[in-house]
Amino acid sequence: MHFVDDSEVNRVLTFPILIEAIEAAHRRPKIAVHDGYLGDGKGQQLVTRSAVDAGRFMMTKLYTSFPGNLAQGKLPAVQAVCVLFDGVDGRPLAVMDASEITHWKTAADSALGAKLLARPDVETLLVVGAGEMARWLVRGHRTVRPSLRRVLIWNRTAERAQELATQLAGEGVAAEVATDLDAATREADVITTCTRSREPLVKGANLKPGTHLDLVGGFTPETREADDEAARRARIFVDRRESAFDGVGDILQPIASGAISERDVLGDHYDLASGKVAGRLSADDITFFKNAGGGHLDLMTCETVFHRLGKELR
Repeated sequence: MHFVDDSEVNRVLTFPILIEAIEAAHRRPKIAVHDGYLGDGKGQQLVTRSAVDAGRFMMTKLYTSFPGNLAQGKLPAVQAVCVLFDGVDGRPLAVMDASEITHWKTAADSALGAKLLARPDVETLLVVGAGEMARWLVRGHRTVRPSLRRVLIWNRTAERAQELATQLAGEGVAAEVATDLDAATREADVITTCTRSREPLVKGANLKPGTHLDLVGGFTPETREADDEAARRARIFVDRRESAFDGVGDILQPIASGAISERDVLGDHYDLASGKVAGRLSADDITFFKNAGGGHLDLMTCETVFHRLGKELR
């Protein structure tokens, strides 16, 4: 059994490689997933996120959540490893540092959504939230839509937005800070959000025809990033139906209010990648994609890393 650290993950992965692998995986039979949670009720948790790609690989991602670490400034709140097993004989194959696995799989998930749903001629990307995931999402979206030449960044704290803009400029990306979120929403062709907001940030009334909306941050029933009108105006898709209907506010809340019904969630990556469901029907369609995540995506990413490392892990 081998240990694969973050530097090895970053050495072998690229977005074109990973996005292609994840899309191909969604054309195979659905990966089984299961999550388990243990904790002290005070925010400290141990989470096990398991997935089985039958006859191929099995994986469990183990991560701890200790929000109190942030106050001390020495350790991140979440720390994780992925354990990969052979799906034929059950052998443990590798333990992978999961910090970068998580970044890669989250951004590739959204990028695949944009590949399948966004117009081919998009030019302006709006990023809502300037946390750690933001730069990964920019890289993923620009991989599948290289026509994205301009990046607007909005964050509640303008200083964080400026830090991200400067970082992206160093990578050759034309990035600028947006101080008016509503105005920036009206300009954007693609919008990606990654926040912990409990109040909708993106207003559907401001979405211009043809916009692709990628919602990443809301991951509980109470958190959401777009309002009911955004859902009402859009063709709605998710990465995996089971994940999206299991406690994701951007899907559950507009259903609860009556703005949409479950039937308005038209499909997921399995439906889109297989061609079972049509995505965008016209250049004027607004497409709404909810990135809900899940252990199947961690497994797809670990599989890709394992194959890329090849003989080094055999």
